[in-house]
Amino acid sequence: MRNSIKLKKGEGRTIKSGGLWIYDNEIDQIPESVNDGDIVDVLDFDGYFLGTGYINRRSKITVRLLARRTKDVDIDELLTMRVRDAWEYRKKVCDTSCCRLIFGEADFLPGIVVDKFSDVLVVESLALGIDRLKMRILDELKKVLAADGFAIRGIYERSDAKVRELEGMERSKGFIGEPFDTKVEIVENGIRFIVDVEDGQKTGFFLDQKYNRLAIQRLCKDAEVIDCFTHTGSFALNAAKGGAKKVTAADISETAIAQACENAALNGFTDTVDFVCTDVFDLLPNLIKEGRSYDVVILDPPAFTKSRSSIRDAVRGYKEINLRGMKLVKNGGYLCTCSCSHFMDPATFYDTIEKAAKDAHKRIRQVEYRTQGPDHPILWDGGDSYYLKFYILQVSDEI
Repeated sequence: MRNSIKLKKGEGRTIKSGGLWIYDNEIDQIPESVNDGDIVDVLDFDGYFLGTGYINRRSKITVRLLARRTKDVDIDELLTMRVRDAWEYRKKVCDTSCCRLIFGEADFLPGIVVDKFSDVLVVESLALGIDRLKMRILDELKKVLAADGFAIRGIYERSDAKVRELEGMERSKGFIGEPFDTKVEIVENGIRFIVDVEDGQKTGFFLDQKYNRLAIQRLCKDAEVIDCFTHTGSFALNAAKGGAKKVTAADISETAIAQACENAALNGFTDTVDFVCTDVFDLLPNLIKEGRSYDVVILDPPAFTKSRSSIRDAVRGYKEINLRGMKLVKNGGYLCTCSCSHFMDPATFYDTIEKAAKDAHKRIRQVEYRTQGPDHPILWDGGDSYYLKFYILQVSDEI
């Protein structure tokens, strides 16, 4: 028999509306025999079955659900089904040569992310319960990929995020299985990139912007482009691929710029793209003072907020870069701007851009609104799976 926990009367609103998380203050009873990381059934105050998940008393999100409707679910069978469903979905909706295979809650496997870079997998495990199940998940992934002709030569773990400490876990990083060369070449949108799965940010490469990067190519024919917060040059090289006349790409990280230069050389774009190691917040006002302007301005900043408490500061940051970005756009040119913070909700981001346009005395027309790629599916009522907001805007002078 599986242990059960019971909720307080009137609690569990989140999971009853489709969510997967149960917070510590919602729980009434936890049996003494339950250990952190165990699989438990969740019961309402009156004993009504609500789902099955894993528990960790050290985490504010105390239970994360794996299944909602089936009592006495077999966890091995459930994991097999979840992994196979995730792969079948991606085969239909995206280029699987490099993509996110497992996206946590959005694939009903809360707390784990698995990215595929060519023939290498990178796993990030962020919760104790799923950490105990990750090898089972990875083994199943290798099976389903092999069945479709994708042989995986290596797996690297990037479970080194600080959030693991909130779960009472140590940060973990290294090979799972035999070592391999951690500089992995991928092809995205016809462009070659070297992905550093060992020392790159997150899992090594931001796959979520793949189709947003493709969307900007058509704007860049014969254009002068500036790509701000370029990281390893992904937007800049897509601009060059689209036929840009000249691209300036800036980032504060020397390591990222070095990698971006290598990627540019790999594609023969060294003469088209100039990489600058500098703080974008210093660069933009200086360019405005110099009277510079561009046909396309791309703003892909890191998350300015990772909590609700810092939203106000984040809004100021997003407004500043968008205001300055608009001032650098030639009349009738384009601004491509985004936010990757879950806490910067779509309405607030829209409002921030609108206010920036008014202060810059610019008129903006929306060309496209996009989100993350379909390999990062958005689960409605499913935690923080909806996080990326991406606008393509035409910017015109007020007349």
